[in-house]
Amino acid sequence: MTSEHTETEVAGLKVMVIDDSKTIRRTAESLLKKAGCEVLTATDGFEALALIADSHPDLIFVDIMMPRLDGYQTCALIKNNEVFKNTPVIMLSSKDGLFDRARGRIVGSEEYLTKPFTKEELLEAIRRHAVKAA
Repeated sequence: MTSEHTETEVAGLKVMVIDDSKTIRRTAESLLKKAGCEVLTATDGFEALALIADSHPDLIFVDIMMPRLDGYQTCALIKNNEVFKNTPVIMLSSKDGLFDRARGRIVGSEEYLTKPFTKEELLEAIRRHAVKAA
C-alpha cells in the first residue's frame, strides 16, 4: 500500500499524542499533520485525560514512561471510562520487551510501537485501528 493511499485514509482523524519528550511530540505532530490529521498533544497522563474528555480523539498514542501517570495507568483509565473504552490506544516505548507488550495488552492497548517509529509505522497503526473505529 502506498503512503499516499494511507494518508488519504487517515486525513481528518483527531489523534492525540501523549509523551513527556518534546522531540517525540513534535515529530509525531509534524508527521500526522502532513497526513491531514488534527493533532492534540499532552506531556503526561493527567494533562491528557482532561484533553481527551474535552476533545474526544479518534485514536491515542501514549508513551509508557512518563512522570506522574505512566502510559499503563493512562491507558487503563481511558479504557475503564464508558465513553472512551472503544477509543484505540497505541503504546509507545523505547523498550521492545515482551513484558512491556503484554502489560500494554492487559490494560487494553490495541498495539505497541517501539520508538523511534517511522512515518509509515505511525500511519499504518492509525489506519489499522482508527479507520475501523471511525
